[in-house]
Formats: sequence, structure tokens, C-alpha cells
Amino acid sequence: MTTPNANTNKPMRLGDALVAEGLLTPEQLDKALADQKLSGKMIGELLVTQGLLTGEVIVRALAKRMGIKGVHLRHGLIDPAVVKFIEEDEARRLGIVPMFKVRDRLTVAMAQPQDLPSLDRLRQATGCHINPVLALRSNIDEFIGKYSASDVDVDAFLTSLVDSNVKVVEKESVDDGPTTDLDKMVEGSPIINLVNVALLTAVRDGASDIHVEPDRKGTRIRYRIDGTLRDLMRPPVGMHAAIVSRVKVIGKMDIAEKRLPQEGRVRIVAEGREIDLRVSSMPTLLGEKLVLRVLDKGNLRVKLEDLGFRPEALETFKRMLRRPHGLILVTGPTGSGKTTTLYSALDLIRSPERNIVTVEDPVEYQLDLINQIHVHEAIGLSFARALRSILRQDPDVIMVGEIRDQDTARVAVQAALTGHLVLATLHTNDAPGAVARLNDMGIEPYLLSTALNGVVAQRLARTICPACDTKYFPTADVLADAGLVGYEGKVFHKGRGCKECHDSGFRGRLGVYEVMDVTGPLRRLIHKGAPTHELREAAQKAGYLSLREEGVRLAVAYKTSLEEIIRVTLNEDEAPAEIDEPQTNKPASDEGVAA
Repeated sequence: MTTPNANTNKPMRLGDALVAEGLLTPEQLDKALADQKLSGKMIGELLVTQGLLTGEVIVRALAKRMGIKGVHLRHGLIDPAVVKFIEEDEARRLGIVPMFKVRDRLTVAMAQPQDLPSLDRLRQATGCHINPVLALRSNIDEFIGKYSASDVDVDAFLTSLVDSNVKVVEKESVDDGPTTDLDKMVEGSPIINLVNVALLTAVRDGASDIHVEPDRKGTRIRYRIDGTLRDLMRPPVGMHAAIVSRVKVIGKMDIAEKRLPQEGRVRIVAEGREIDLRVSSMPTLLGEKLVLRVLDKGNLRVKLEDLGFRPEALETFKRMLRRPHGLILVTGPTGSGKTTTLYSALDLIRSPERNIVTVEDPVEYQLDLINQIHVHEAIGLSFARALRSILRQDPDVIMVGEIRDQDTARVAVQAALTGHLVLATLHTNDAPGAVARLNDMGIEPYLLSTALNGVVAQRLARTICPACDTKYFPTADVLADAGLVGYEGKVFHKGRGCKECHDSGFRGRLGVYEVMDVTGPLRRLIHKGAPTHELREAAQKAGYLSLREEGVRLAVAYKTSLEEIIRVTLNEDEAPAEIDEPQTNKPASDEGVAA
């Protein structure tokens, strides 16, 4: 693409730019220009109509030429409630579609995004700051018709949103029986398409969970991206019971039971790949709430080097994994990525020469060369019972999904003492606190000191959105909380917020890891039942860095912001006092462990 003409100071015409980029031949352009004189259409619209180029290509070329952002409208990009900000007639006259609103900023697709009178009119009508993006007029007219019509047919509307990209694998058969009104609502209704749209959008956007919640005004569907819940859609009033029924049917749950919590599982195909969904239902005051955990192998990173470990911490963790036996713990709150870290560790050490067995609740991802066992409490297959049976299966490596109680903890420690490498997760605030937690479960200090190889504590921090990465100077209070002395005036990075990241300033997450290797001095302290603060001080002398210190190093490397690190990490001065006082003779209850 050539530069603008120096004499006229005008940019290259769209057709010439497309030819220069090899997207169009000169002959095709000449024919399109001749047809344009007869039809009077814009050249971009004409090229799309003739099938020479797609709308996405034209928008991208136009946006590049105009120096703005472009969009090809599709479902999931438009909030139906926001479309109503502008009357249909005026939207057609101006050639606009309001897309979504974040705080006081309204993003609007426009055929002429540089039309200042239209922008002023939008500001006056909505009271919002306008963020214009380019879209083709035909694309805009199509979605005005879909979203703005006051008498829109919900069935036809939802059918148009999804093109059967979601299907259930091994679809269940429902026993013949009396047909209820609820069954009729699901069969032959827009419910299946609505659920498919929600699932497809969640998979495309990389969501980890989908929440279907009853509301006084109907139903609210939200999804969690990078640890934060965001609105996905608000289905029409009266559909909640049918939506819940549809999800429960494909999850092989009892649709007649609405008073008790239930769990189910379903496998779907979306975007050409298989996705597992774990479904949980819970009765609430306004109706049943559903939460679907999205388990997408495409989002599973199983290489330790990709998770966020600092090189020194990663080498320490690998050194623990190379030991032939012993207990390695991965700790952190729910949703902090502990299972992913364990899978990555197993991926590193698995081989045809090793028998690796896992016991999980539930098995989240299936891995080759690994025997995975699913806990089933209802029939008596608990973690402890499965572990005892595994020990008779000649294992080399055992992975325990979670140490929840004294029985599981004791069997895991005994397995580590009898020549097995045992990996397990535990709920504690930091790495040194894991020792006190196991002591509280009744594990004697002399056993733990011999069995424990090391502890990894972790959190997930959101990474800066590359589309809106900007420089800034943190406040003195933030620098003080981060423990950075002499960094006043130093530039750090954060995200401004844009449509790519839903105005959050973050896109994606990485792990923040503290790794405590149990060496000789630390082992002696554990043996004598030293409190957590003494263990922490001894580990620090050996080079251990806390979660806060590890995270600050990531912020200094511009991978995340200081504020995000302070949000997700616990300063050791803020740690609960009770973890420093282990009660070695008092086993903890299940409630105290499964935080």
C-alpha cells in the first residue's frame, strides 16, 4: 500500500488499496467501478455483493485506511437492551447500531464513524461518551432489523443467532412418560437455540463458568472471564424454568426435582472441538440457579514454562518433581489454577516407564499415559478409599485432587513415606501455612518432616490487555503496599480499558507462584512443630519469595499491574493469626478444610 499523495494529501482510494494489497486484481476493480456507475452503490458494498471479497476484509481495509477500528457485527457483540437507546427509524437514517455500554461510554457501529453531526446527536440522545467503530452499511441494516423491531419474533430471532454450531455428544434418551407443560416449553421452542447461543459465546470468549440466575425481572445469564463475572444476556421474561429444564436434561439431571441441589455433566461440540461442562443446580428464593463450569482442553496449558513461574522458582519446582518419592503440595483458594499446575507437573514426568494414577473429584481433563479415577462419594468411593486401593496397583506417582480430611491426609503421607511420589492440592493462604494445616488434620510433625518435599502456593493475576497497554506512575501508597522502596517516578504499565477487554484493562491470566523447597533446616523446624512464622523466616533465608514479592516482579516486568498483584496476593502481615498456632492433636473438620 502506497503512502498518501504528497500533493493532494489524500489517502489512496479503497479500490486501489485493495489491489495494492493483492486482495483484488486490476481487472476485477475496473469491472466493479463500471458496475458502480450503473448501480450507485459504494464500492465496498458492491464488492461484497458480487462475492469478490467478504465483509470482514472490506471493513478491515476501510478501517486501516481511515485510521479507526472496524467491526463485522455478529451475535454476542450487541446488547439488545442498548439497541433501544436509539429509535429504529433514526438508527437507519444515521446508519448506526449501538453495541454495548460500559459505564458512561457507549460503543456504536457506524457506517460513517467520522460524521461529527451524527456523533453529536448520539451524545445528546444517550448522555454517553461515544466510541465509534466502522461497520458496513448492509451489516448495520441487517442487525437493525434483527434487534430493533418492536414485534420481533423471539423464535425466529434466536434461530437466526446460531447456526447449529453446538451439539450434544451422546445425546441422552428420555424415558417415555407423561408430558408436562415444561416439556412442551422446551420442545419446539427457542430455548434450545438460546442455550446454544450462551454456550457458544462462552466458549468463543474463553469463559470458565456460566451462571444462569433467576431474577425478579426474568433471567440473568452471566459468564466469568479472567476471574470476573460479566453479563452475557437477559432472556425474555417467562423462560427461566424452560432454560433450567433444557440444561438439566442434557446434563442427565432430574428436571422434576427442584428442591435439592443436583450435579450433572454434559459433553458438547462447539467451534469444532469437544467441550466438557460440569453442571450444578441450586434452589434459591426466586427459582433454581445453574452454574456450568466450562472445561475446554483448548484453554489447558500443560507446559510448566507457560504458566508464569519465574525461572528460579520453576527450577526449584522441577527439582522437587525429580525426587523419587515424597509429598508435594500445591495450595491456594478455589479457582487459583491448582489442578492445572498439577496436570502440568504430570505432563513433565509422565513416561511409558512410570505408572501414574490420579484420584480426582471430578476428572477435569483426560491425559494420555495416566490412569485417572473419579471419586464417587454416593457409592462410598472417597479419596481415602481410592488411595488405599491405588497403593495396591503398583503406582510410581499418585496425584490426589484435594486433601479434604484426616483420612486422605494420612494415606497420602503414608504413601509418600513408602516410596511413592505424591502430588496433592490443599487449601491454605501460603506455602508455609500448609504445614500447619496438615498438623491441624492430625498429621504428626515427625511424619510430615520426613514426607514433605515442598509446597507451591499460587494465585492467578490478570495480564495487561495488549490492545490498550499504557504507561502510568503508581501512587506512593501502592508502591508502599508492594514493598517497592526508591521506585518513585518509575514507569509501570496497565490497561486503559477498551472493547477488546470489556473496558477492564486486562485480558488473560498468568500464575503467581511461591515455591518453598523443604531442605534440611526447614525439615528440622517442621519436625519440632515450629509455628508458621518461623518456617517462613527460615525459608526466606534460603531464598524463598512470598506471593506478594513474586507478583511484584511480574509487575516490574510489565506483565500485569501493581494494583492487580496487591489485589490477588496476601501480604504476610495480613495472614490470619491462627495459622501460626498449629494444633497438632486436633483434627480439622471437613468444613474447616474445604474452604
